[in-house]
Amino acid sequence: MPLERFGVSMNRELLQQLDQAIEEAGYANRSEAVRDMARAFLVNRQWEAPDGEVVGTITLVYDHHVPGVVAKLTALQHDAEPTVICNTHVHLDHHNCIEVIVARGAAEQVRRLADRMISARGVKHGQLTRTAVQQ
Repeated sequence: MPLERFGVSMNRELLQQLDQAIEEAGYANRSEAVRDMARAFLVNRQWEAPDGEVVGTITLVYDHHVPGVVAKLTALQHDAEPTVICNTHVHLDHHNCIEVIVARGAAEQVRRLADRMISARGVKHGQLTRTAVQQ
């Protein structure tokens, strides 16, 4: 895909802060950083649209000894079958497990699934990481 050039105007202080952040993040140049910022902006826009097609990962840390937590999380995934693509389950220690669920679908469906899973009794921590497939 051919690249196009364009100019951006900003005040000196903001540019200095941006250059420092770009350097700290390890970008090779401003262009790479601006492309990533543009992609992040577009992903956020997709998540704002209630029916926007998105992808997200739901990460859960839970105590599998809490009665019903495993059954509840499994049921929620089965109920959201077209949304849930896959999951990975890892035993952290004798009590704690981490599960990562990849979900794809309408933004509101993925967000609702994440909220239900994160709020389940026995879940110690949960987070939805939002992304999307760029066209």
